[in-house]
Amino acid sequence: MANNEFKLVSPAINNQEGGKLPRHCTQEGLGSKWNISPPLEWHNVPPKTKSLALVVQDIDIVDPIGHTVPITHWVVVNIPTTLRGLSEGLSGKEGELGGEYDAIEEGLNDWNVHVWHGPKTPNYGDRFEFRLYALDDDMHFDNMVTKEKLLDAITGHVVGEAVLVATFG
Repeated sequence: MANNEFKLVSPAINNQEGGKLPRHCTQEGLGSKWNISPPLEWHNVPPKTKSLALVVQDIDIVDPIGHTVPITHWVVVNIPTTLRGLSEGLSGKEGELGGEYDAIEEGLNDWNVHVWHGPKTPNYGDRFEFRLYALDDDMHFDNMVTKEKLLDAITGHVVGEAVLVATFG
């Protein structure tokens, strides 16, 4: 792996232990430590990047007829290139953080809500793909953007992708 590779990591997901999503980032957490968006960090953003977007999906969901149908748990758009990560628990705090975070919007996930939606039983063992897109344009989306709308709009504008995979359970 080259030192200048665009990378997405999380201090909460230890790849030495199988890359498990922390319990408090799921709907299996306890008390106030429940369904909290995980912290993310990225390194070596491609030089022509003007904005970033994130899509998180459970990539192991299978429908009743046996087709894999990824389920979108989180969509985050308008991430400024001046940021080097998203803090733990960022989801649901739009407008509260100020500064560079003001531009960030959370799009609609597959539950039709604008927040991180962590996994729960019966999805133990499923893989969660965190995919960060580096975009060559200051693309502005509102909080009504979905994964499908995002992927359609960024066609031809992706200058880099960084992927982190974590398991649930």
